[in-house]
Amino acid sequence: MMRLTWLLVFGILANTSFATVIRKVIIVNQLPNQPRVEYGIDALKNKLQSIGYAVDVVTKANTPYKNQQLIVINKNFRKDLKKEGFSIRAEKNTINITGADPSGLLYGCLELADIAVNNRSIPENINVKDAPEMVLRGECIGLQKPYYLPGRTVYEYPYTEETFPWFYDKKLWLQVLDSMAVNKMNSLYLWNGHPFASLVKLKEYPYAVEVDDATFAKNEDIYRFLTTEADKRGIWVIQMFYNIIVSKPFAEKHGLKTQDRERPIIPVIADYTKKSITEFVRKYPNVGLLVCLGEAMEGVGKDDIEWFTKTIIPGVQDGMKAAGLKAEPPIVLRAHDTDAPAVMKASLPLYKNLYTMAKFNGEALTYQTPRGKWAELHQTLSKQGNIHIENVHILANLEPFRYGSPRFIQESIVGMHEAMGGNGLHLYPQASYWDWPYSADSIKGGERLLQIERDWLWYKTWSRYAWQSKRNRTEEVAYWSKILGNEFGANNTDGAHILKAYEEIGEIAPKLLRRFGITDGNRQTLTLGMLMTQLINPYRYGLFTLLYEAESPVGESLAEYAEKEWNAVQHIGETPVQIISEVKEHGDKAVAAINDVKSVVKNTEEFDRIKNDIFSYQAMSYHYAFKTEAALAILRYKYSNDIKDLDKALPLFQQSVDWYKKLTDLTKGTYLYANSMQTGARKIPLSGSGGRYKNWSDVLPVFEEELSTFQRKVDSLKHLKPGALENVTPLKNAVVKIVGNFQYYNIDSLSQPFSDKPYTIRSFAGELKDLRGLKTSFKDQIANGTEISFSNKKRVKVLVGFFKPQKAAFSVDTVYLKQPELETNATANEYGQADTKIANAMIIPGMPQLHVHSYEFAPGQNTLKLAKGVALILGFVDADAPLRVYDAGLYESGNRKQVDWLFE
Repeated sequence: MMRLTWLLVFGILANTSFATVIRKVIIVNQLPNQPRVEYGIDALKNKLQSIGYAVDVVTKANTPYKNQQLIVINKNFRKDLKKEGFSIRAEKNTINITGADPSGLLYGCLELADIAVNNRSIPENINVKDAPEMVLRGECIGLQKPYYLPGRTVYEYPYTEETFPWFYDKKLWLQVLDSMAVNKMNSLYLWNGHPFASLVKLKEYPYAVEVDDATFAKNEDIYRFLTTEADKRGIWVIQMFYNIIVSKPFAEKHGLKTQDRERPIIPVIADYTKKSITEFVRKYPNVGLLVCLGEAMEGVGKDDIEWFTKTIIPGVQDGMKAAGLKAEPPIVLRAHDTDAPAVMKASLPLYKNLYTMAKFNGEALTYQTPRGKWAELHQTLSKQGNIHIENVHILANLEPFRYGSPRFIQESIVGMHEAMGGNGLHLYPQASYWDWPYSADSIKGGERLLQIERDWLWYKTWSRYAWQSKRNRTEEVAYWSKILGNEFGANNTDGAHILKAYEEIGEIAPKLLRRFGITDGNRQTLTLGMLMTQLINPYRYGLFTLLYEAESPVGESLAEYAEKEWNAVQHIGETPVQIISEVKEHGDKAVAAINDVKSVVKNTEEFDRIKNDIFSYQAMSYHYAFKTEAALAILRYKYSNDIKDLDKALPLFQQSVDWYKKLTDLTKGTYLYANSMQTGARKIPLSGSGGRYKNWSDVLPVFEEELSTFQRKVDSLKHLKPGALENVTPLKNAVVKIVGNFQYYNIDSLSQPFSDKPYTIRSFAGELKDLRGLKTSFKDQIANGTEISFSNKKRVKVLVGFFKPQKAAFSVDTVYLKQPELETNATANEYGQADTKIANAMIIPGMPQLHVHSYEFAPGQNTLKLAKGVALILGFVDADAPLRVYDAGLYESGNRKQVDWLFE
């Protein structure tokens, strides 16, 4: 017995000794002093040590011992591999990692580390060969804020510790860059309106710098640190900027605005910008540039081509000479609010290394395979430049809840390749872009969650499919079930339940916005809901038709569905009724799946937050479902004139408010806000000016009052005497003194608003009667735009009529001035002009529908400047004059009944 015991002990010791020996690894680095390779080896070493291996790194090694694992990082790059590609191959107890380049070796090391950790050991047999599909796989960080800085406007945020303390946090940057490397992302975009005045100094314009010397030195230090550490991880840093924006001290020195969309290109601004770019390229030759021509300059026309070819490109070329660069640094042209194909055509003969970028689904996530003119634009750009990058931008309809549906994201990446021709990914944060690095979660004790930690699934999912999109669905379900199970210490079955919940809620926000929304832009916060008038009459709120024509599947809006139902016309594609049913089902399935999870033992607080998000999505789904169902009944009333349709809407409306109360309760104490942009640029459901209406508890009273108003109006309808009409009080002309010789016209039937065209007013909204408009030249407005200087002793509003022709999405209108649109012009509300005041306000036979907007001016000398295109100057009124917001319903084909008044 004793002998047997000793034999057992000896055997155990022998096996233990053997196990210790067999878990010895030597990594042979044949490319010492190569930063990316060294980073990859260090990551591999740390992962192997975490699962019990003893690891040494050497530059040379003899034949491995019997119980020793050798990993050789091969110095010979392979030409048969695509850029950044790698191969991992085991031969006996030696593993060879080869790559197409240093990045390939880096990714090979990271891949082997993942394989070893997932298996808890290095596999005996391994033969992997891989390379990315997308050439650029990047994420962006905005150096911007939820609010405007004092004395400044949109995008104007100098790099300072006071405004961006996190920018100087090197530990945070390493965490960000490490997470990117793990996800095999190779580009980091920094977004800012005018970064040059924080990063370079010009001898010709020493006064243009926006920061003090100490801050400037800190900016230099952190920028060099960031770019150096990024390069170690195979990451290319790209600095974005808007045009045309100049620094505040520069603007003050020259008596200019920092940004003025209607301003022509002037020599001093062009010279300053060109020299700023030159110095930036000289100083930071390894940093790329992302150029946004639109928004801060009139983006479609000759100016954008001239600016890009005569200012941007020459500035980069001069910087190349100063830095001694022979190869052209890449320039990324953002196809936003500009005719990007025309710009590329003019620029490619001058500069070859041009990339293009365009938004995938606008500023939201709505549809996996965009279509129509929008898809055609992407395809055109993908054939013009070297690489076309798909920009997953802002995600206004996903804020603030967690999102990470592998199914929807994989299908979107496939759509980028097949529908758009994209070969690059530019990924925005999933939520809280304007509040980087924090999420919107409210945590006890005031702690803030980091976006890169909270939204790890968002980044991991997009990067996985950017690397390889067409992965087997069954295998992907197993992969993500394991990943999610491990994240929460749960078994794979519960991991599958969590995945199911994520994928069900992943359908809700995209479907709601694409079928009921006003816009794909961040002026709408989907999770805060919509006013009933926004649902039944979206045109009054500046409906962004591209959302329906390109970023949604073929289908019908609420108004279209109601009209077809009344006229017994066959429905086409995705319908509102279909979506009402589907989003409720998605919400129910998500809640059922997350409630089935029983084995969570790790990250329990985060799991509870996920669970609350899923409950919130369900509540939001039901709120929208009941409210849109009520909207259909109300729209039917337009045709039936039957009060029973309104009676049918009332309990549905009540249920929508009840579900909104539940949503309010779920988010109270769990979220600081619903949206991270808290300025007047946010309009739907309500204006965010001054940080208002950023929480569900702020909006709930508005929805309750909306319901109460509807109840009162329905009741009054039942007692309304036939023929009763609403009295309309005409607006009064304000006292202003116009500079120059302008002709006037009084708004009335048969009046002619143009000096060179015989167009005649037939009918108009009653409020406008007898206002004194200014006659303009139809031809001159097209050629030169409109400029009116005037003086006023009291605050006034200038009423401007914008024509809205029916045209295909993304087509360029060369006749009519486009109404102020925050989707393409971030300064479109500088004078309060973004909102339509009276929709369909006038009939001028032979001309399109006309919508009235107002520009407000303080007392003093003022100038109204409008870009090129035909519009009407309808008159001047006192700023405090009652100007009700509504749809007059005037169409050349006849007046159309509107029912907005039921809620106002």
